[in-house]
Amino acid sequence: MKFVISGKNMEITDGLRTAVEEKLSKLERYFTQDTTVTVTLSVEKERQKIEVTIPVKGTIIRSEQVSNDMYTSIDMAQEVIERQLRRYKTKLTDRYQSGGGFQKAYLEKDYDEEDEVKIRRSKKFDIKPMYPEDACVQMELLGHSFYVFVNAETGDTNVVYKRKDGAYGLIEPET
Repeated sequence: MKFVISGKNMEITDGLRTAVEEKLSKLERYFTQDTTVTVTLSVEKERQKIEVTIPVKGTIIRSEQVSNDMYTSIDMAQEVIERQLRRYKTKLTDRYQSGGGFQKAYLEKDYDEEDEVKIRRSKKFDIKPMYPEDACVQMELLGHSFYVFVNAETGDTNVVYKRKDGAYGLIEPET
């Protein structure tokens, strides 16, 4: 695995770099050698934050952890990624073997609470057809509450979302 480690509002010391590489290298058994792991460490007041992004074969594995100690945040990020990978291993393997694919990126919108709607962020991404179950898996991997995708069965743009009761919902256009 290749590590790209950067810092926001802080300098990356040799100790932090070593800690990140040692902890996240435990994930090498899940990824190929040419996998690039992007790590961003940041400090805001007393909040020590780590963001880990791992793009793999059309999927993005991501974890964002905050604590009062950077080394604790690093440990938590490694545990979350490992837990995600174990949880979805069977589903991902089955879908890849049957030829299904996942999107490379996700859509995120932020709205002001004012009367006027302001779009703060815009993203463009390739949309690959997938099944609703795969979209739910991708949404969970990204840690989002909704996910936009093209339904492989109908060819329509759909949205899956996480309901308050823990179940999933699917929004489809009427035909």
